[in-house]
Amino acid sequence: MSEERKTLGLSNANYLEKLYDGWFLDYASYVILDRAVPYFEDGLKPVQRRILHTLFDMHDGRYHKVANIVGRTMQLHPHGDASIGDALVTLGQKELLIDAQGNWGNPFTGDSAAAPRYIEGRLTAFALEVLFNPETTNWIPSYDGRNNEPVTLPAKFPLLLAQGVEGIAVGLSTSILPHNFCELCEASIAHLRGKKFELYPDFFTGGIADMSDYNDGLRGGRIKVRAKIEKLDSKTLVIREIPYGTTTGSLIDSIISANDKGKIKIKHVDDNTSQEVEIVIHLHPGTDPQVVIDALYAFTDCEKSLAPNACIIVNKKPQFIGVSEILKLNTDHTVQLLKWELENKLAALGQKWHMTSLEKIFIEKEIYEVIKKALNKDEMVSLIEEGLKPFVKKMLRKEVTREEILKLAEIPIRRISRFDRKKADEALKELDLQIEETENHLVHLTDYAIAHFKNLLKKYGEGKERKTTIGEFGKVNAVHVAIANQKLYVNRKEGFVGTGLKKEEYLFDVSSYDDIIVFKADGSFKIVRVSDKDFVGKDVVLIEKFNKDDERQIYNVIYQEGKDGVSYIKRFNVGGITRDKDYLMGKGKPGSKILYISSNPNGEAEIVEVILKPRPRIKLNFEVDFSDVEVKGRNAIGNQVTKYAVKTVKRVRKGVSTLGARILYYDAPSGIVSTQKRGDCLGEFEENDKVLVVRDNGLARIYDMTDPLLVGTAIIHIQKFDPEQVYSILYFEGSNFNYMVKRFKLEACPMTTDFNLLSDHPDTHLVEFFATKNAKVIMEYQVGREVQKETLDLTEVADVKGYKALGSKFTAKKVKRTTRLIEEDEEEEPEEKPSSKKAKDPYSVDMFE
Repeated sequence: MSEERKTLGLSNANYLEKLYDGWFLDYASYVILDRAVPYFEDGLKPVQRRILHTLFDMHDGRYHKVANIVGRTMQLHPHGDASIGDALVTLGQKELLIDAQGNWGNPFTGDSAAAPRYIEGRLTAFALEVLFNPETTNWIPSYDGRNNEPVTLPAKFPLLLAQGVEGIAVGLSTSILPHNFCELCEASIAHLRGKKFELYPDFFTGGIADMSDYNDGLRGGRIKVRAKIEKLDSKTLVIREIPYGTTTGSLIDSIISANDKGKIKIKHVDDNTSQEVEIVIHLHPGTDPQVVIDALYAFTDCEKSLAPNACIIVNKKPQFIGVSEILKLNTDHTVQLLKWELENKLAALGQKWHMTSLEKIFIEKEIYEVIKKALNKDEMVSLIEEGLKPFVKKMLRKEVTREEILKLAEIPIRRISRFDRKKADEALKELDLQIEETENHLVHLTDYAIAHFKNLLKKYGEGKERKTTIGEFGKVNAVHVAIANQKLYVNRKEGFVGTGLKKEEYLFDVSSYDDIIVFKADGSFKIVRVSDKDFVGKDVVLIEKFNKDDERQIYNVIYQEGKDGVSYIKRFNVGGITRDKDYLMGKGKPGSKILYISSNPNGEAEIVEVILKPRPRIKLNFEVDFSDVEVKGRNAIGNQVTKYAVKTVKRVRKGVSTLGARILYYDAPSGIVSTQKRGDCLGEFEENDKVLVVRDNGLARIYDMTDPLLVGTAIIHIQKFDPEQVYSILYFEGSNFNYMVKRFKLEACPMTTDFNLLSDHPDTHLVEFFATKNAKVIMEYQVGREVQKETLDLTEVADVKGYKALGSKFTAKKVKRTTRLIEEDEEEEPEEKPSSKKAKDPYSVDMFE
């Protein structure tokens, strides 16, 4: 036992426990405060701060080799050069603080940077303006005491939110997503003005993000990010923006993996990424591109979920704070730094005014002549001080010190001989103006801070516009887009079902995401997920795919309750269930059995003949109409059919639906049409009705009705298809640079495939779509500096023709904006008419404004 342990009177175990307690807490505190979690003042980790401070020390306007930067930073950083190099490259790739030259890697593809000796960097003008000021920086000794390093950099900008940060410490982690530069400046200005603001992340990779569950960046929040997938043609998809946190390589790997597993069907993928992302996905002929797009979101990294967790160091303690509060902290800190700088500037200007005035008095009043009389230094100071006394209170704003008198005595004779009173007065006047301006800034500090952020926005905001589109999209249900690429088999007698029973009875194709409902002869049923082999119970009488949300799927059943018991008839919808649990048709008495069962996707009710076993003085057969039976829940006993023994039940006539027309809804975020009451109501649909869909790119399609029906997003109009209805559109024709109007019916259009309502020219785009009798638009034209308005009635411009017609030319003027007019009779359309959205017009607003 060591002397230390003897002194403390500890055993080996207790001594180790005491050491562990102390050392582990020290280690945990070090990792949290000095490694993983950023300080709110500058939003930097220590290694990043040391790199930037080193670059500032080295700054001479020219580029520096990264190897040299790393070497100099090692004087401050106690860890190896690899961590410095990686952090430096990451900072450079964000293109905010470091001006990079050479191959610094590609964050889109994940390619690494070239060797440090081949690449160079320097601070950007933005970094020099907002990050550094030795006078407002607090300093501490470096790890070896040879140098000083900043505690935090005096950042006059919410850098933490602009760059984002991730870190894992002992017992906690932080994940702050990057935000848009311009929006941060605008939010800081709004906070200083006492207005409300909202902040949402913005990613350099672009993409589409659903921020509805962002929760201000706190724990528990969620962001769904999607790649932007464009349909180039019926056989080609192109990805030009990818989700944050992925690279083109990882994204392609996930697509190939999903294809190999049979979750999606594609021919091959090409990666054409260089400075911009371009991933080309080639499809098999006959494949529906919309289904593939949704499958990509469901089964690949084309959709990612991000979990923010904002944790920062405030007053040397980790705190979980939302991004709105972080911005307020950063903005208030910026105000204090600006105040500190103004106070320093005011003090410097005051001292300069004092010395200029003192020098003017010293020369003008020829006080320097007394120096000749002085026998030593002290006598010289006293004589000069005596000479200045009459002017101190009248012409100066503070007392004169000995050091200032010594500086006066050191003025060379040549400067005294060339003294220009006029220039001195002008200099003092200019200093007075600067002092007045600085004092005014201090009095109106908030306005000064607002001007600071406006200046940053003006100088550095160009090219930093939002890249990530904010949208809302529902979760893609894998069941709706999964490919049925497996065959399902059943052994009815032994009760096994699965995709691996290849020698048994084939049923139908399924995907691994499907649920299966199984009815057995004893009147029980259960729901199971598709698997290789599963025991569901002997004597299977009916097996099919199951959708718990389908309220129109009705089962018609006649069953016998117990051995020689009463026979009942019932109609029911299964609804919500628990997988792998046995449900009973009635009370489940021993000897119960199903006499008749049918599955009806639209609530059909057939007529059956019940044939009884021979019995004296009893009619042996009679008909039963299922339409006379009310649809109830799965646990209902049902209505009595007969108390006598039944020999068999046969269907006599096929029935029709008793549920009436379907009322369908379109859920825009998920792109699904269904009977579930989510989204916009499309009205009533009979069995043979179809759905018309028009997209914002001018493509249309007529779908056969299924429940659910996946139609996708980017839809501007959806309704029950009516071949006699007249549609009106205003569009820009790229081939002749004219705005065109056309009106048409869809009597002879293709069924179940896409067709284009516009021309195939790449610059052609849809402006307005009308499915109403009235079709009026207010057109705004840019004519020189003036804006001219005109009301356009599309019904008067063009006659009704086929959808392939080019239409009538309306104008070649530069259209600034279009505004749709909604009249009373348009608002009173039948309920099956949905709301049509306005198509985006890139040529009408942004291009000509």
